Amino acid sequence: MGRYINSEADSWYGRVSGDLSLLPFVFKYGGRDTALGEAEIISRETSEKSGRIDDRYLLSLDGKLKIGLLLTHYPEYGASEWTVRFINDGSEDTDVISDARTVLSFRGGDPVLSGILGDHVNQYKPYEHPLEGDPISFVSESGRPTHINFPYFDLAYGDGGALLAIGWAGTWTADFAYDGESTNVTLRSTNALNTVLHPGESIRTALYVCIPYMKRDEGYSSNLWRSWFINCSMPKADAAGNDVRPFSTSCLSGDTGLPNSDGSISERYFTWRPSLEKILEEKLSIDFRWFDAGWYLAPDGGSPTEDWWGTVGTWELDRKKWPGDTLLESTDFARAHGMKTLMWFEPERTTDVDDMVKNYGYKREWAIERDGEKGWHDRHDVVNNIGNKDCLAWTTERICKVLRENKVEMYREDNNFNPASLWNELDAREGEDRRGITECQVVENHYKMWDDIIECTKSFGGCGFVDSCASGGGRNDLESLRRGIPLLRSDADRTTTALRLSMSYGFNKWVPFCGALTNDKTEELSTDGISDVYAWRASYLPVLNISSKFRFENRPECFDMLRFGIGEWRRISPYLLKDFYTHTPWHTKDDKKGFTAFSYFDPDKEDGYLFVFRQEDCAEDRVTLSLPYTRGGGFEMTDEDTKEKTVISGAENEFFLGAPRTAKMYYIKKA
Repeated sequence: MGRYINSEADSWYGRVSGDLSLLPFVFKYGGRDTALGEAEIISRETSEKSGRIDDRYLLSLDGKLKIGLLLTHYPEYGASEWTVRFINDGSEDTDVISDARTVLSFRGGDPVLSGILGDHVNQYKPYEHPLEGDPISFVSESGRPTHINFPYFDLAYGDGGALLAIGWAGTWTADFAYDGESTNVTLRSTNALNTVLHPGESIRTALYVCIPYMKRDEGYSSNLWRSWFINCSMPKADAAGNDVRPFSTSCLSGDTGLPNSDGSISERYFTWRPSLEKILEEKLSIDFRWFDAGWYLAPDGGSPTEDWWGTVGTWELDRKKWPGDTLLESTDFARAHGMKTLMWFEPERTTDVDDMVKNYGYKREWAIERDGEKGWHDRHDVVNNIGNKDCLAWTTERICKVLRENKVEMYREDNNFNPASLWNELDAREGEDRRGITECQVVENHYKMWDDIIECTKSFGGCGFVDSCASGGGRNDLESLRRGIPLLRSDADRTTTALRLSMSYGFNKWVPFCGALTNDKTEELSTDGISDVYAWRASYLPVLNISSKFRFENRPECFDMLRFGIGEWRRISPYLLKDFYTHTPWHTKDDKKGFTAFSYFDPDKEDGYLFVFRQEDCAEDRVTLSLPYTRGGGFEMTDEDTKEKTVISGAENEFFLGAPRTAKMYYIKKA
């Protein structure tokens, strides 16, 4: 880690922590731009632990508004971050708080902004934007913060650059413009913020991160980020504080022989045992059994057999599907054989409010519904307002009750609706000068809900993190990823290998711990697909999501391939959290005419793995690659299929792949 020490960043932190007027944060208060340096410091506490320095300030502005500031610095990386809290502990409303923003300026020529776009329509497409031309802005308005756009940025300028991130599970904006000398950056969260605080209320901003770097090199900056993210920003595995290590999962919903609708709607008390026994019989080492949607009662008390999506909200186990203690029996069986369980929930959405109120003690005022006439779609697009503390308590306890009673080790959270439009509706009902208040309350309580659920699962030996799914890749902001891991970085990453390789190119640089599916199929919800060497090697990520029909599979070669893929992944998995390099240009999911190559390399041990893929429509049989970590020469490379060894010269090296849809894996080490 010492290779990233940045004395200039240490100096910046020292200046700012000694003079808050230098902190690049501004907000409007009563319509006037206000900086933190204008407030009186009431208290300051400094603590050092585990490679970080925390400075906690309490400030007073006008007798009505207090401001909390958490300023954190990571000396080994030169990384700094800050979060601001607005507090009203008085007896009357504050003035209006609006346009809270981080404003940064970076002096240096030839500025270029790079990063990736978000999930869904953009599918993590990378971009590189020279700022000497036009400015560029990114806006997220839906309430699912990493759909469409992605709040992580690499700004290169002069002889170095800066890595920037907005950690906020709501709306955000990022603006970049060059004035001929400096690049000016403005980062916001809660885009519509324009609110007074009533007595007793407090709201917070996003977590803002800035990591300056002194070497203008994309491989250097992306691996600076990966190293900091893994060592300083990820959640822990368990109550003992162990680091999260790569793990595998498998969903049994396609292995029941019953109709399946994108989830565990098909799972029953009598379907799980044959699948798990077959996994054990074939000696397949799988870490988590994935228990997906459809296990709950519908709001009217019914037992859904098709509609998992339109029946959420009760979080009460369907006893027709799971009578008595049969779900606990299944998790106990898995645990006894070295396998934990993860379970699907969707707490930010509820359905059929009338039945929820009638049957489950739900309060109508907790549901944010559209005004006016409501059709079928609106009945199932109702936001469950966890920004309300009573709703939060009701929701969290119902979730934790199911987890505790069935000893489910990992909580998986989905979100299949854009909530921001309904947040705005509730703001309007609050009256004037209350825009953004609902979003602030919901997002902060959402983080609290995850914290409480994590404490619940840790209490009986479960995970110290959650699965951050929100309709695929909708909630991968940095603050959420301090509690969660995206087991599926995108719902679409359940399809073709070409898309998987396309996504790995950019996503792995920003979110190192992630997963995809292990086979190649044309449709997301298909239960069939190809699992060959090519698909397996494209799927080697820290989370390996194994897709197979175990109990209905009678071909020995299928289980041979499963053992091959799981075994090879387990052997190389420690390297998946090391430095990551791409060696070929990015391609779309539809472009299968070229090569894709990337590698994972441990700079301390000076060894790693190179992956080379000749795609399905690639006419060439050889590719020349430059491997930056071998420039000094003296490296040996082993073909993992043939065990043939060659010496790498340190310059460009040619690789031969004899047929389309071929994947080669090479072990590289310092000779």
